[in-house]
Amino acid sequence: MQIVNTVQALRTLIHTWKAAGKRVAFVPTMGNLHAGHCQLVTAAQQHADKVVVSIFVNPTQFGVGEDFDSYPRTEAQDQEKLQAIGADLLFLPSVEEMYSPTAKTVVSVAGLSELYCGASRVGHFDGVATVVCKLFNMVQPDVALFGLKDFQQLTVIRTMVNDLNMPVDIIGIDTVREASGLAMSSRNGYLTPEQRQTAPLLYQSLCAAREAMVAGLDYMSVEKNALSTLQNAGFQPDYFHICRSVDLAPAQQGDTELVLLVAAKLGKTRLIDNLYFTR
Repeated sequence: MQIVNTVQALRTLIHTWKAAGKRVAFVPTMGNLHAGHCQLVTAAQQHADKVVVSIFVNPTQFGVGEDFDSYPRTEAQDQEKLQAIGADLLFLPSVEEMYSPTAKTVVSVAGLSELYCGASRVGHFDGVATVVCKLFNMVQPDVALFGLKDFQQLTVIRTMVNDLNMPVDIIGIDTVREASGLAMSSRNGYLTPEQRQTAPLLYQSLCAAREAMVAGLDYMSVEKNALSTLQNAGFQPDYFHICRSVDLAPAQQGDTELVLLVAAKLGKTRLIDNLYFTR
């Protein structure tokens, strides 16, 4: 596996691959890699000849008081994992390499970015869209893979790619879960042992809501019951919403392609999860 730290070195290598007719897949990450990230890389190998992985903790998607400074950084271990699963190239840029001090451009997906996580994390999805747009311009991938755990993020990225006519195929990969059902996340490391016992209830609340919907319970009651369950278990819910999976608009009783979105704090740790299905 090759490692580069500059855009120039990245482009030089990828230009060589493209000139040789190689198809390039891209997996952007913020590091602290777990089995979910590794599954993205493994899936990427099925879609391309070469796989590029980036590790960059993006400051523009963190708000005031969020965990940018404390976000887990494990570059040595990450490199070992990527080497073991056969990634071809690791792009490991600095903040200075990614952002000019005079940069003035922000990519914003209007409407979607203000919903749900965007309502409580103001500017978050502008930071996500901007850095992903920049990375796509740097890597020039044929295909990019993202985990479905952050369903809203994936929807924002797909919308940006479509709106800006970017020649990148976006593939979503199913969430990897711990044995308890808890979605794998770098932020799970913030949980105390006691909180880890409680955290799987987040996914259980999604499964219970789906069952209630299939049984015919009205959507407002499903959302209300889920929020109450989480609160009683010690969570501080941010939201629990039933949405259309295509555009994340609030679902109506007649909609069939659905996604349940939830975000809640457990102690100081903010957890998100989702469950999409056809009714």
